[in-house]
Amino acid sequence: MATSELSCEVSEENCERREAFWAEWKDLTLSTRPEEGCSLHEEDTQRHETYHQQGQCQALVQRSPWLVMRMGILGRGLQEYQLPYQRVLPLPIFTPAKMGATKEEREDTPIQLQELLALETALGGQCVDRQEVAEITKQLPPVVPVSKPGALRRSLSRSMSQEAQRG
Repeated sequence: MATSELSCEVSEENCERREAFWAEWKDLTLSTRPEEGCSLHEEDTQRHETYHQQGQCQALVQRSPWLVMRMGILGRGLQEYQLPYQRVLPLPIFTPAKMGATKEEREDTPIQLQELLALETALGGQCVDRQEVAEITKQLPPVVPVSKPGALRRSLSRSMSQEAQRG
């Protein structure tokens, strides 16, 4: 079975806004395969001859980053399918809770995370390298509330330059 593939690569860069985008995907796959129901087999027992012929077709699969897939036999038209959206990660990306929010204002724990927590409690915390949350938070720098957006940038740049002077 012979197969040919065509991949696409798109890149775009906006230097003004310091943004860049890059994507690559397998766009087109053309494969030759035996055609079902299109074969011929003859056998002559007196002359001890056999003849076999198998029909072939070219199957075409086209994918796009917009989750559209087109499939079919070359020359007979393609059937289009809209694929369902699927997250790349099994859990949504972590976003911290609002600082100072009450328990009622916070969002519920995602179901997937609840299942992982239930599994962890079922295992009984048998992790060898397990640390308590208090030990982990002791190692973190203190949280400083920022009143103005520009104040944080200035204080960070000042501290970084002081670090560079210290060596």
